[in-house]
Amino acid sequence: MIMMTEEPKRCNPLLLEMHQINKSFPGVHAIKNVSMKLHHGEVLGLVGENGAGKSTLIKVLGGAHLPDSGRILIEGQPIDILSPTAAQQVGVSIIYQEFNLIPDLTVRENIFLGREKTRMGFVRATEEQRATLDLFDKIGISIDPDARCGELTVAQQQTVEIAKALSVNARIIVMDEPTATLTTQEVDRLFAIIRDLKSQGLGIIYISHRLEEVFKVADCVMVLRDGEHVGTEDIDNLNREKLIEMMVGRPIDSEFPKRLASPGQERLRVEELCHGQAVSNVSFSVRAGEILGFAGLVGAGRTETMRLVFGADRPDSGRIFINGDEAEIHSPSNAIRRGICLLTEDRKGQGLVLIHSCLENYGLPNLDRLIGRVFLNRRKERKEFCNFAESLRIKTSGPEQLIMNLSGGNQQKVVIAKWLARNTDIMIFDEPTRGIDVGTKYEIYLLMNRLANEGKAVIMISSELPEILGLSDRIIVMHEGRVKGEITNVANATQEDILSMAIA
Repeated sequence: MIMMTEEPKRCNPLLLEMHQINKSFPGVHAIKNVSMKLHHGEVLGLVGENGAGKSTLIKVLGGAHLPDSGRILIEGQPIDILSPTAAQQVGVSIIYQEFNLIPDLTVRENIFLGREKTRMGFVRATEEQRATLDLFDKIGISIDPDARCGELTVAQQQTVEIAKALSVNARIIVMDEPTATLTTQEVDRLFAIIRDLKSQGLGIIYISHRLEEVFKVADCVMVLRDGEHVGTEDIDNLNREKLIEMMVGRPIDSEFPKRLASPGQERLRVEELCHGQAVSNVSFSVRAGEILGFAGLVGAGRTETMRLVFGADRPDSGRIFINGDEAEIHSPSNAIRRGICLLTEDRKGQGLVLIHSCLENYGLPNLDRLIGRVFLNRRKERKEFCNFAESLRIKTSGPEQLIMNLSGGNQQKVVIAKWLARNTDIMIFDEPTRGIDVGTKYEIYLLMNRLANEGKAVIMISSELPEILGLSDRIIVMHEGRVKGEITNVANATQEDILSMAIA
C-alpha cells in the first residue's frame, strides 16, 4: 500500500492553495478534506480513477460548485469563488474536455463573447481581431480570427480555448483530458504550448487518464482516490507502477492481463467493403475466441468500417458473412438480431441517452426480451440490471440514477452491461477505454478476455498502441480507408511496426 507522502518542495513562488476542501452531494461525500498546491510556472498532473473526485475539485476551483468547507488562496490572498465569472476575475480558467465554443460564431467572437470591445454600442471588430492575433502569437499558432469555430479541427478548437483563457488574464489554467481526440502530432503541439505557458509563469493543472502523457508534461503529480488526497509526488520520484498503485490502492501485476488464445470457427468475414472515400475494399475476418485489434491514425477508416458492419451506414459494395452465411445488414436492429453489437466510440453521443436513467439505458436494446404480452416487465429489467451492476461493479446510487451523473467509467460499464445482456457472438469495442481510469481499464480488459474465452469474436479499435499490442491476438492496420497490413505475431511486434504501416 502506498502511504500519503509529504508535499514536494518547489522552487517557484506559490500561486494557488486549496486547503481542506469538502464537498458533498445527496448520499455522496465527493471531496474529503482535500488540499492542493500549485506554483508559478508549474504543471501539476491531477490523476485518479473515475469517481475519485477530480472533476468535483476542479469545479470548486472554477466556481461551478461551492465547497461545504475549506479555503482557497491565490498568491496568499483568501478568495471566495462563488461563480465561474468570479473564477475568471481572479485568473482561473477551466478548459473542459467538451469545449465551450459556439460553432456558428467566429474565433474572434467566441474569444470575446460576453466581454465584447465596444464603442457607443458597436463592437470594435478590428480591435478584437488585433487582440486575437496577439493571443495566437503568444502561443505560437496561426488561425484566422474570422473563421467559424465549427469549421476548425478539434486541435484548433482547443487552441482557441487556450487563447480564450489567456484573454481574461488567466494565471491558472486547468486542462481536463485535453488530448482525448488529438493525433500524435497535435499532442506534441499542445505540449509545446504548455511549455511556453510555463515559461510565462502560469500554473497549469493537467487532468488525464493517459499516464504516459502525465510523465511527459507534469512537474509533479497529485493523486485522488475515493474523494481523498492520497499523495503528491515530484514526477522524478515516480514510475508508472508506483503511480498506478497510488491510484487504485493495490498493485497491478500486469497492466494488460494475458490469456492463452485458442481461436475456433470463423464468426465474421468481410469482403471488399466500400463506402465513398472513407472505406475502400476492406477485407478481414475474426474467429470465435479471438481478439482482433484495429489500429491506425485518426481518420484511417476504422470506425467507418465498423459502422458498415453494424448497419449504421449502408455500404456502396462488399459482402458480409456471419458464421459462414452471407448476411444482408441494413440497420443496427438487423445487426443485433444477427448477433453483432457495437460499443460506439462516442458513448455520450451515440451509446447513451444521457437524460434517462441507468435502468432505462440498459433496457433500450433489450426491449424485445423484456416486454411481455403487452407491458414491459419492470421487475425482470431491474433484476437483470442489478445483477450486472454487481458483477461489473457499477457505482450508482440506484438503477434510477440519471446516467449523465455517472463517471465516464461507470457510464461505459452500463453500455457494456446492456450489450452483454444480448449475449451476441460478435462484439465490437470502439475505443472502449477512452477517458477511463487505469483501474477500470483493467476491469474492461479482463472482461474482453473473458468474452473471448467464452467463444465470442471480439473486435477492438484503439488509438492507444500499448493497448492494441497488449490485448490483441491479431492486428489489422488501416490507412486512409484501406487495410495496409496485418500483424499475426503480436508478441514480437512493436509500436514502430504499427506506425510504419499506419503512416505509409
